[in-house]
Amino acid sequence: MPAKPITDFEVAATGNQRFSSAAFRGHPYILYFYPKDDTPGCTVEGAQFAALHKDFIKAGYMVFGVSRDSVASHEKFKAKFNFPFDLLSDSAEVMCKTFDVIKEKNMYGKKVFGIERSTFVIGPGGDIIKEWRGVKADGHAQAVLDALKSV
Repeated sequence: MPAKPITDFEVAATGNQRFSSAAFRGHPYILYFYPKDDTPGCTVEGAQFAALHKDFIKAGYMVFGVSRDSVASHEKFKAKFNFPFDLLSDSAEVMCKTFDVIKEKNMYGKKVFGIERSTFVIGPGGDIIKEWRGVKADGHAQAVLDALKSV
């Protein structure tokens, strides 16, 4: 896949911080988008990224989880499951629009718009160098780590 440039963005993050894509230029990282804090699939996915966190760091990649939940919600979710990485709050859907992850879903027969579980590897130049869309939570973190060997 050819690298796809992204527009710069800045959002609130856990730890009373701001995340700026421009500040990460020169440093590769992973963004995994998930629908909602403290739900079964999102917890499985987060726990698996957490379990492999040292391997991602060793490979040279920082990991960030992203959802539309508030920073306060993220802080509780991160603390409850001891995630070693920051969660980014995209309540204004700035990142969701940049990465085109808002999709129509069917919830109990009702059509709603929500985040499609997706992951992006951002290279040192600030471009998307690998992406997954519509992923299943279980086993996905390992698949991302395995794919980094070919990036």
